[in-house]
Amino acid sequence: MSAPLAETLTQLRVGNQKFLIDFYQRSRHLFARWAQRQHQLGPAQAHGLLQDTLLDFYDQVADGRITKMPDDLRAFLYGMAQQRLEANVPAHVPLPAAEAGRRQRLLAQFNQLGADCQQVLTYFYFRGYNFEKMGGKMGFPNATVARLQKSTCLRKLYELLR
Repeated sequence: MSAPLAETLTQLRVGNQKFLIDFYQRSRHLFARWAQRQHQLGPAQAHGLLQDTLLDFYDQVADGRITKMPDDLRAFLYGMAQQRLEANVPAHVPLPAAEAGRRQRLLAQFNQLGADCQQVLTYFYFRGYNFEKMGGKMGFPNATVARLQKSTCLRKLYELLR
């Protein structure tokens, strides 16, 4: 891990998954041995478990549930995998084609918005910021301006979708 941990989290939050892909490629064989010894999983099952665990980790970083990088990432991820097995969480199930297509279209339209609109909508919908916090982050004079900006951005997105 050559990049500073804070930079790694920032990259994950903006959608850059290179760190996770590299981690998977470096660790999958070691993880498979651990999963076989501890849980009698075959290599294919272990690799699937690691992929699902990394997806869970990515989701938690992206939506703000993880705000600082764990000191021992490998131990943290193994613990997540252990919890996943103990809770009997099913393997990642792909979205139905219609829903996946709808989300891809929405993402394409979202990417056509300006950077400020993308940031406003991300802060409000994905990070759960209230208007006060969003206004402070974006440099708006007050929460009312943040609310109006969010409304304007949603209207622009809606127009792109039509």
